Amino acid sequence: MGRNGTPSEERPERSERSDSATDEQWDEFLRQAESGTADAPKEPSARARMVTERLRALDEEAARAQGGRWRRGGKRRPAEPWQPEGWRTGPAWQELNGRARKRRRVTALLGTAVVLGALVVAMRPSLLTGHLPGSGRAVDTSPLSPETSAPTAAPPAEPDPHGPTREEPFRGSPALRWADGAEGIEVPAATAVGGLDREQVAFALRTTKQFLVEANFDPATLRGEWPGKALALLDPLQEDALEDVERALREPSRDQDPLTMFTRFDPDEARLAGDVVKTRGRMTVEAGEAGSVEVHADYTFVYPLVKAGGDEMARTIVRRRLTTVLYDPARYLTTRGRLSVLMTHQNFGNTACDVYDGFLHPAFPGDAPDPAAGGEAVDPYDRGEPVNDDYSCRTVART
Repeated sequence: MGRNGTPSEERPERSERSDSATDEQWDEFLRQAESGTADAPKEPSARARMVTERLRALDEEAARAQGGRWRRGGKRRPAEPWQPEGWRTGPAWQELNGRARKRRRVTALLGTAVVLGALVVAMRPSLLTGHLPGSGRAVDTSPLSPETSAPTAAPPAEPDPHGPTREEPFRGSPALRWADGAEGIEVPAATAVGGLDREQVAFALRTTKQFLVEANFDPATLRGEWPGKALALLDPLQEDALEDVERALREPSRDQDPLTMFTRFDPDEARLAGDVVKTRGRMTVEAGEAGSVEVHADYTFVYPLVKAGGDEMARTIVRRRLTTVLYDPARYLTTRGRLSVLMTHQNFGNTACDVYDGFLHPAFPGDAPDPAAGGEAVDPYDRGEPVNDDYSCRTVART
């Protein structure tokens, strides 16, 4: 009984010596006491001894429940001591932590994808704008099969409010599906025609293609330089024709216009954007006068252009109908291996009207409208229409 008549609290018995100070601890205390630095070992309180006894009982209960763990060789491994579920050790936290790790991994991957996408769009904004409604990106871009006959209608129009860009100079244009440059000028199979054998006909076809390439694709010719490679293919004995062409190049005028045979731009105004010119057309061959063969070429070329000193983009379309003739040198006074030109006609889409300085002058989006152009709008992509030499003074429906 306590002093107040209530039952006194029972003292728990010491279960083992480990609950009290050990001999080693007392020896250490005595040594420190001699030096005056010792703190006496404290006897565990009754509360501490109760907690120790409770934990030992829980360990024994856990060991009985687990039955111990078996080691190799048949020996039982002592069970792990019992521990309360802490906020980082319980199964509920582990499950939540696992889901959190998955969310963090997914978030990190999404973040990386967003950053990479932003970098790509920053470097190539057309990849984003090209997929917007009306951008023209949804059109078919597969190459067209070669043209074998005159079309009966113009190709369909594709709405494109953005116009050409450096990355996509043919966006919104039917020429997007046309062949590149000389690849679009396909030479038909040669057979003996008009008293000339197959080899001579093949030469006439091949040289006509070469003339078209030099006159419409050669970079020097496009820059307005002297088209020497093209001129070298023409017969100098053709009734002063070569002399007339050279005079037109030196002194261009309405009656002597080099644009009837050559595509030329003033480098101070515009230059070709990239190195691709789109081509669409066909070539045929037939017998001419006895001992000659005629080659008929009808091609449209689309030129993507950038304004000199700026970034504005435009396109100019040139359609040419050209007839060349190869004479049998055994029957005619002619230069072996040279062509003669019988006929040229051309249409120009997007160039200044009534300007005869030997250059094409494309209009860019920021330019004022040409006051001289007028009449009903024409489609420069309509290859079913006849070639009209006053075409350049008509308003074009598209470029």
